[in-house]
Amino acid sequence: MNEMPARIDPAAASPGEGLHPETVVLHTGFRYDPTTYVTTVPIYQSNAYFFPSIDYASDVFDLRTSGRTYSRLMNPTCDVFEERIAAFEGGAGALLTSSGQAAITLAILNLAKSGDNIISSSQLYGGTWNLLARTFARLGVETRFVDPTDPEAFRAATDERTRCYFGEALPNPMLVPFPIREVGAIAREIGVPLVIDNTMTPYISRPFDLGADIIVHSVTKYICGHGTAVGGVVIDKGTFDWHRHAERFPLMTQPDEAHGNILWLEAVKGLDGAYGRSPYLLKMRNTLQRDFGACASAFSAFLFLQGLETLPLRMPRHCENARQVAEMLSGHAKVLDVTYPTMGDARMTALARENMGGYGGPMVQFEIAGGIEAGKRFIQSLQLIYHVSNIGDARTLATHPASTTHASVPREARLAAGVKDGTIRLSVGLEHIGDILGDLERALGAA
Repeated sequence: MNEMPARIDPAAASPGEGLHPETVVLHTGFRYDPTTYVTTVPIYQSNAYFFPSIDYASDVFDLRTSGRTYSRLMNPTCDVFEERIAAFEGGAGALLTSSGQAAITLAILNLAKSGDNIISSSQLYGGTWNLLARTFARLGVETRFVDPTDPEAFRAATDERTRCYFGEALPNPMLVPFPIREVGAIAREIGVPLVIDNTMTPYISRPFDLGADIIVHSVTKYICGHGTAVGGVVIDKGTFDWHRHAERFPLMTQPDEAHGNILWLEAVKGLDGAYGRSPYLLKMRNTLQRDFGACASAFSAFLFLQGLETLPLRMPRHCENARQVAEMLSGHAKVLDVTYPTMGDARMTALARENMGGYGGPMVQFEIAGGIEAGKRFIQSLQLIYHVSNIGDARTLATHPASTTHASVPREARLAAGVKDGTIRLSVGLEHIGDILGDLERALGAA
């Protein structure tokens, strides 16, 4: 086996473990470029990497040694982001993808094949509901939707072909915190991994500490933070016992024809660095990422790193502004109902404390009197707040889900996700709170 040639190894000079998240996002995975001594992560705009010998190339392709082959699978700028976000969430490793939807797709298809099923919360973002209910069904993977307010519903829906549980830490747009600890305990008892989408609550929620095994993010949102790039990430905690549950997970434990009958649990032992910490991600990178090509660009990874550096500063401000918006709306005559995690019933507020500490989250959902037409008038009357389908921007954003994000979702499923005809979703930004409230007052007056 040949040694790797001299190359930039961003992790080599990284600080040790045990750093706080605010420090991790600035230092982990890269300190400086040993050739130029720059301290900002470079954009490695290259699609391929030099092989010094035939033997070395063969070892890298056959996963006998760590190395880079092609930027569809790995890139030095992407590597730094993966190292940093994994450390930030407390995971063993991460895989950057082209979008949040790609991250969910790879995370689940890495475990499930035709004839298998997953158990999912019914409280989901509309695009995710369509992915699981429609597209996965066409691939032969069944999604069984259950009401997450009853964690035992996950156990009741499980059978021998169940491959994972799935939920959103803070569902978009319903905003009722997912019972991570309770469902995670059931998942451990049965022996299936719990996959949690933490897109809405990075930094303020720690799903791995609560019992999740895998985290996905739409990095497009709060991690990027400025509405400039689209991406996703899958993070593996690295503690799920695949050997113990080998019969349930043949894709992880049996020889894989998709990569020369490799045994992933054995192959990972011969690799160093991040690639040697997670057989789950090693398989994903070298089969699904390789074949579907859902990779992020080096430039996107650079933007995500820039956003990650300020995430611990931005999220508390998002949450504080959102809290004040929720309080104002709750007393307005034209608002029928306000959903904000720390303003709900006893169970909802208890879950908010458990999942997010002292924070209520960065988003507010409310129902405006007058249904769809009133919702449209409200949106069209906004002057400061943007009408876009994104969330997680530094700017405040508003959406009428019934006519946009959930328009293609059947009415029954839409209502189960908390979307009524007059529902408005606000992604509360970093502007001065007085300016945000003033724009909301004007638009409500015109609705």
